[in-house]
Amino acid sequence: MTVMSLTFNDRVAVVTGAGRGIGRVIAEMLAGHGVTVVCVSKSAESCGQAAEAIRGSGGKAVSLPVDVSDGEAVARASEEILKEHARVDILVNNAGITKDGMMLRMKDGDWQDVLSTNLSSCFYWTKGLSGPMARARWGRIVNITSVIGLMGNAGQVNYSSAKAGMIGFTKSIARELASRSVTCNAVAPGFIQTDMTAAVDEEVSKQILTRIPLKKFGKPEDVAHMVGFLCSEEANYITGQVFTVDGGMVM
Repeated sequence: MTVMSLTFNDRVAVVTGAGRGIGRVIAEMLAGHGVTVVCVSKSAESCGQAAEAIRGSGGKAVSLPVDVSDGEAVARASEEILKEHARVDILVNNAGITKDGMMLRMKDGDWQDVLSTNLSSCFYWTKGLSGPMARARWGRIVNITSVIGLMGNAGQVNYSSAKAGMIGFTKSIARELASRSVTCNAVAPGFIQTDMTAAVDEEVSKQILTRIPLKKFGKPEDVAHMVGFLCSEEANYITGQVFTVDGGMVM
């Protein structure tokens, strides 16, 4: 019997939102496979700590603080990364925020901030980094969306719209880049134990558990394992797909 192990061949990856939570675990997982990781977050401190932790464990990583909602800042950062590393093989668009509220009371700024950070950032980074992938005829783009983008959720119209938009973006980019052997897929986590979800009220958490067939919350590692596979050589024939990591919430 052949046992499959993931192959990465000394790749370079950019992971946004790598300062904490799911993004940090994804960055650590890729680095553990020998990938050189550029850890991006808005906070210089958080992405710096993530990169330092990876280096302390024997991996290769650098940090780059960027406001991913700022298209010009992302364009400059993309140029800087390509100048430093010559190429980027893997892009994980993970950065995201929430500013919840019922639609009728939602401020325009809260709508725009979430759309810009969660959705527009995917466009900015993909536009900035996918060209060299296409020229090299190898690349992996993974967008971290959410089951909320598939199901919707009261009080999260901005977040669900952004995450649903990421799915449409993923499918379109997959078609645009397929002829160059660049794949683009999306991973949709369900309720994952992170700093963001830790603030959820206990009663709300209990209600959520009733909607999860596996009757437990996920861990960031559960998402990272799926992302790792999609970024590997072994996922060369998979593109334009959405993979839920949600304990069965969406079937």
